[in-house]
This record gives sequence, C-alpha cells and structure tokens, in this order.
Amino acid sequence: MSNASAPDSSPSLEVGAADTQTSVRAAWAVGFLTLVSTFNYLDRSLLGLLLPLIKDDLDLSDTALGLISGVAFGLVYALLCLPIASLADRSSRRNIITAGFALWSLMTALTGYAVNGIQLAICRLMMAAGEAAGVAPSQSMISDVVSRERRPFALAIFQTAFAIDAIVFLPLTAWIAGIHGWRAAFQFAGFFGLLLAIIFFLTVREPERRLEGRAERAPGVTLIQAMFGLWKVPAFRAMMLGVAFTGGALNAASAWTSALIVRVHGLTVTEVGLYVTPSRGFVAVFGILFVGWMAERLGRRDERWRFGVPALVCLIVAPAYLMFLLSDTRSVWIMGMLISGALHTAAQGPLFAVIVALSPENMKTVALAIKVFVANLLGQLCGPLAVGILNDLLMPIHGDQGIRYSMIMVAVCYLMAAICFLWAGRLARRDGHYALR
Repeated sequence: MSNASAPDSSPSLEVGAADTQTSVRAAWAVGFLTLVSTFNYLDRSLLGLLLPLIKDDLDLSDTALGLISGVAFGLVYALLCLPIASLADRSSRRNIITAGFALWSLMTALTGYAVNGIQLAICRLMMAAGEAAGVAPSQSMISDVVSRERRPFALAIFQTAFAIDAIVFLPLTAWIAGIHGWRAAFQFAGFFGLLLAIIFFLTVREPERRLEGRAERAPGVTLIQAMFGLWKVPAFRAMMLGVAFTGGALNAASAWTSALIVRVHGLTVTEVGLYVTPSRGFVAVFGILFVGWMAERLGRRDERWRFGVPALVCLIVAPAYLMFLLSDTRSVWIMGMLISGALHTAAQGPLFAVIVALSPENMKTVALAIKVFVANLLGQLCGPLAVGILNDLLMPIHGDQGIRYSMIMVAVCYLMAAICFLWAGRLARRDGHYALR
C-alpha cells in the first residue's frame, strides 16, 4: 500500500515546494526593489537635507539651488524615463534597473567632490539619467511577481522606501555630515549603492510577464503608439493631472522642508537628520501600509475607492501641512508635521495600482513612466524652483520666515490633486473601464 500511495504524494509535494520557492523569490524581488528605491530616494533627498551646508560652502542662492535640485534633475529625468520605460517593456527590466542604479550611485559619490555650482549641476544631471531607469521598471517587475489583487499592498511596501530612507539612511548620512562634512555623506551613499547594484544583478531574476487574463500576449507597441493609446482614456488623463499636482507638492516639500525647519524653527541640519526625519519616516511607514491596505480592502468592495482613497489622503494632508507651516506653537506644528509626514506619500501605492489597472499589459511600463514623467516634468521643474524664487522674493520682506509662505503652494497642490482623482473615478465609472468592472 505504501508503494502505491507514494507516487500520489510526490506531485503535491513538488507543487508545494515550487510554490514556496516562487513566494520566496517574489518576496526577495519586492524587498530588494524596495531597497533599490530607498537609495533612489536617499541619493535624491541628500541635497535637500544638506542644502544649508552646501549653500554656505558653495555660496549659492536659493534660486540657484532650486534650479539645481529641481530643473537640472527634473528635465533629464522626465526626458529619459519614457524611452527607458518603452525599452523595459521589450527587454530585461532587471538589467535596466542595475545599470541605472550603478550610474546614479556613481554620480552621488562624485557629488561629494563638487567644488562649484556647475559641477554640482552636472552630477545632478547624470544622477537623474540613472534614476530614470529605476521607478517604472521596478513597479512593472513588482506587478508581474504578485497577483492583481495583491498589487496595492505590494506597491505600498515598495513605497515604504521613502520611510526606510528617512528612518535609517538619512539619519546615518546626517550623522556622517555632522562629523566629516557634507561631502563624506554623498561619498558614503554613492559607493554603498554601487555595491548593492552588483548584488541586485546577481540575485534578482527577470520575472515572466503576466497576461492579465488574456490568452495571448499583446503585440509590442512603439512608445508613440503607447502614449496615444493611453491618452485616449479620459480617466487616465484626469489621473495624470492629479499626478502633476502631487508631483509639485512632493518635490517642493522634499527640497525645502529641511531648510524650513532650520530657518523657521531653529534646528540644526544634524538635528533634522537625527530626530525630525526619522520621526516622519516612522509615521510614514504606518501611513503608507495602512493606506495601501485600506485601498486594497475597500477596492474589493467598490472599485471607486481605488480613486477615492488617494483623494481622501490628499484632502487630509493639505490642512495638516498648513498647520506645520503656519503655527508657531511647538505642539501644533509638530502634530501637523507628523500627520502630513504619515500621509504625504501614502497615496502613491494606490495610484500606481490604478494606473497599472487602467493600462494594457504591453503598455503598463510606459503608463507608469508617464506618471513619473508628469510628476517630474511639473513637479521637479516647477516645485523646488518656484519655492526658491519665492524665497528670494520674500526674503527682503519676511527674512527667513518667508519660506513658510512660499510653501503654502504645497497644500494648494494637494487640494487640486484630490479634485482630479475624484474626477478620474467618475470618468472611469462613466466609461465602464474594465478596471472598475
């Protein structure tokens, strides 16, 4: 009897082992892609954290810093993310991510050797070229290693990269900058990233692309065909308008929040890096995971919540950010800072999930790249630069306090984004898009 039963159990054991191996491989891929994204945020946000030290050392104006942190980065990033995404839809995303990760890490390290604004801008330009290969291909990979139902939460985990950066790596680099100077902080982040790029290439596999219920793979399309195809979807256009507003808010806040706290509330750069940034990071982990979980749960009951949750988040962030900006009472501005810190990136995971759902399988990486393109074209180009210009204009009237009034535009952008996401949900429901069936 035992000989007869043994062959029956073997296939199930093999299937179970294969499922376990697949789950472990998926978890490793999502986890490592999150770590790659963490260094994407670190290398990008270091300039904002160390901006007061760099400003004094290189003798740069706020307008010049806004150009370097926003325009120099955003223009190259926006121009390259779409063609790279189109390439990623037709070739190995793992290899593209590896090459981009290595390039932006090298440029981060070289930033530590810049001696003037021109050299700083050149490093920033090349860093943007590398980072353009990071976000969209990574999100496309994640969408292929997890099921459609699990995407909102998986992409929310990916979005915790911002919080991991704030909790672990920004405090570490702030400590290094406090002891060895801002240059050493950039060099540490860059050379460590190069090592991780090698490990990523050796340990992460390119996943098989999901067909999303279609019997056959959709034929490949050119970048122009994908862009026109996506632009024909009204809900997609409305989403992109909301993304433009959130991009402006996120990039302006990322570039200037540390400077605001130093100028208005009297903390040092080291104190911001060691205490404020980790606090915002801890609450951001909770906010990102909770909003991702909520979007997944509510979206199963009614697909309209996939648009409603990002809108609700934006409606909460706007007044919280105003509390942070305008209050002089310590308990009030800290509360506003923590609430806005918990939620200001929390909508990104659900937004990415909606964009994937609205896109055909052979266009989803391009769709994600369009999201990144729009956020950076208007966000990076306009957000940090607009605040920098306003700071210089308000300086003769309000002194260092002028930055708090310049950054009111962040709250306004979140309110406009909420309106756009609600509008997108109505359009998707009206048109009977398959994502809402």
